Amino acid sequence: MSDFDIAIIGSGPGGYVCAIRAAQLGLSVCCVEKSETLGGTCLNVGCIPSKSLLHTSYLFKQTKDLNKIGITVSDVQIDIKKMINSKNESVVGLTDGIKFLFKKNKIIHKKGFGRIVNSNEIEILSDNNSEIIKAKNIVIATGSEVSTPKDILLDEIDILSSTGALNLSEVPGELIIIGAGYIGLELGSVWSRLGSKVTVIEFADRILPGMDSEVSKNFQKILIMQGFDFKLSTALRSITKKSGKTYVTVETKGQSIELVCDKVLISTGRKAYTYGLNLDQINIETDSHGKIETNDLFQTKIKNIYAIGDCRQGPMLAHKASEEGVAVAEIIAGQAGQVNYNTIPSVIYTAPEVASVGKTEEEIKKQGIKYKVGKFPFTANPRAKIMHDTEGFVKILSEADTDEVLGVHIIGPDAGNLIAELAIAMEFGASAEDIARTCHAHPTLNESIKEAALNVEGDAIHI
Repeated sequence: MSDFDIAIIGSGPGGYVCAIRAAQLGLSVCCVEKSETLGGTCLNVGCIPSKSLLHTSYLFKQTKDLNKIGITVSDVQIDIKKMINSKNESVVGLTDGIKFLFKKNKIIHKKGFGRIVNSNEIEILSDNNSEIIKAKNIVIATGSEVSTPKDILLDEIDILSSTGALNLSEVPGELIIIGAGYIGLELGSVWSRLGSKVTVIEFADRILPGMDSEVSKNFQKILIMQGFDFKLSTALRSITKKSGKTYVTVETKGQSIELVCDKVLISTGRKAYTYGLNLDQINIETDSHGKIETNDLFQTKIKNIYAIGDCRQGPMLAHKASEEGVAVAEIIAGQAGQVNYNTIPSVIYTAPEVASVGKTEEEIKKQGIKYKVGKFPFTANPRAKIMHDTEGFVKILSEADTDEVLGVHIIGPDAGNLIAELAIAMEFGASAEDIARTCHAHPTLNESIKEAALNVEGDAIHI
């Protein structure tokens, strides 16, 4: 048996970051991972590979459009095999990077399926062998897995999860996506840019149901202009395969409709992965969504067993998991680790990008908070104009009396990077006036943030 200060089950963005931070603080650390490589879903079949395909497909689309700005390009082609290989090379480089960081920080990596025996022991199962390790503290960082509708079986050939959609060998002529969340819209953008006809089926009455509704509506209009077709308030009933085609039966307004396509992407969300951890036997509780219940210190009912990331409550975001991993490591080391959930940004890496931090306008209204709104369109931003990328706007919501920024929502070029300025501002309790009075370089996309902040009081200069 080995003794560790902390043993972590899972090596995704929550687990591996927790391991590194704990090692930095002088703790002896073991990380248990069942997969062949480190990095979890995010690095292997999630965030990183999807962004690689988004980047390549965006460059392809941009190159085809270069003639509009005087650069003559003809016969632009995409080599799907090379695109997938490039994606795979990026994944290998980053997962190897975690392996290096584990070695550098003297973190013990054990490959196998981790099962919690009791409050201080983990059994590791691998290749018909088992090993027991002992730890003073255990952190569950097992992440999430694809959630599929009842009676729908994925074959990763024609009926795909996000994993299958990352590894297609050719561009599907017609792609139907079940679910209008960020994963479906991102992967739909990849294959739409490369030539697929994309249809999105969504049970709710709008795309991205948790997003600020004004942003959601504008984003849908932009995607329709890009060639997306949306069928909202529509329920999936069945998927069948015959004669080389896939048939999707849906129901909308009481009518049954059959759609035909080449591939179907099931993108109906993810669920906490806690299978096989032995939680029932050690009396660790999960909620109605299968997520592990914890207190504000990330502790389960067993105080030295913690849970972070997708397998506990909160948004399923890689950077949220990482922040929790750091916080747990610091708490275990006797420090005051914490996470401010009000300033965790979210980003959709389409074109244009969509990013937000803080409350939506609907949430503010529901809570009865008096508020002000400042907006500024990228059509009035000089940098966006010269980039020929003027779709979208910046929207800042501030408290009516104090002017404290409550939420920011951006749809537009490089929104994922722009939102960081607002996350920092909110972390330090900034007012819209604070942002408005801060000098922003010209010409930059960031000027739209300053103008939106000015416009909270109706003082925008350039509209």
